[in-house]
Amino acid sequence: MNCLVGQARAHSNIALIKYWGKIDSELHIPQNNSLSLTQDAFYTDTKVTFSNDLKEDEFYLNYDKQDKNEVDKISRFIDIFRVIAKTKLNCIVETHNSMPSAAGFGSSASAYAALTKALNDALNLNLEDRELSILARRGSGSACRSIYPGLVEWQQGNSNETSFAVPFDNADFPICTITMALSGARKKFSSRKGMQISVDTSPYYSAWKEYSKKSLDDIKKAIKDKNITKIGEIAEQNALAMHSLTITAQPSFFYFNEDTLKAINAVHNLRDQGYALHFTIDAGPNIVIICDFADANQIKELLKLEFPTKDLIISRPGPGVKSLESWNY
Repeated sequence: MNCLVGQARAHSNIALIKYWGKIDSELHIPQNNSLSLTQDAFYTDTKVTFSNDLKEDEFYLNYDKQDKNEVDKISRFIDIFRVIAKTKLNCIVETHNSMPSAAGFGSSASAYAALTKALNDALNLNLEDRELSILARRGSGSACRSIYPGLVEWQQGNSNETSFAVPFDNADFPICTITMALSGARKKFSSRKGMQISVDTSPYYSAWKEYSKKSLDDIKKAIKDKNITKIGEIAEQNALAMHSLTITAQPSFFYFNEDTLKAINAVHNLRDQGYALHFTIDAGPNIVIICDFADANQIKELLKLEFPTKDLIISRPGPGVKSLESWNY
């Protein structure tokens, strides 16, 4: 038979209001709503090929064949689609990230969003975006947000069918991010592991959930007002509150490194000089600056003086997941 092929691109997203912890770890249903900005600078391209000539699934990441543990993880996700499509065909997955994997760049979000779209196309499922969001969430929670462009809210829900992302605002104002790529090293604590330890042991976890609800309401108002400074203030405080859960967990753990702290101080110093910028940090050491696009190049150059050997990447609001007509790898 002919091969069934699908290929897609999805962009990573940076959470401005974080989710940290799950009600259901199997279905990735979160403890709270979250809100993110899709980034145009970071993306994952994925191609899937189903064929009856394949004896087992195969998975390649940036050309490197992955080990059995990684293949099994991907296979379990593909099984969800095989059930929907009523097929037992095996599959080759080829994935290419424009950013390091497992280092806090949001690669799992873009990876599973791209894989979801590619599987949908290959198997001719013709699923709507909401269904794609639900399915992407099964691979990685934050992947449900990378289905959509701009500013996106992940609604917590209480079941597989009710937990999905929805577009909140197309971000047609000059908000942008500057990602400070301070480290590409793999995290010691995966997000999944870190969340569970925080939920189980941090004495401040209940307070975090209540605080996040207020943060979400506040940032929605700031977005409607197109107030980039206020958006940044809320996002920065929310990120620091999230990281306080890891510090107060048992055992405590940190996603920051020395450069993270140095970058935070650099942001504070620039703010003291009158520049309008704030930061957020996901589960990793890399800092993401939030600012007005009109100021981005100047802020980047000032930060570059402090970090001359690090990559600083400006990103505008990114598009939603899309099919790829050609495969250039």
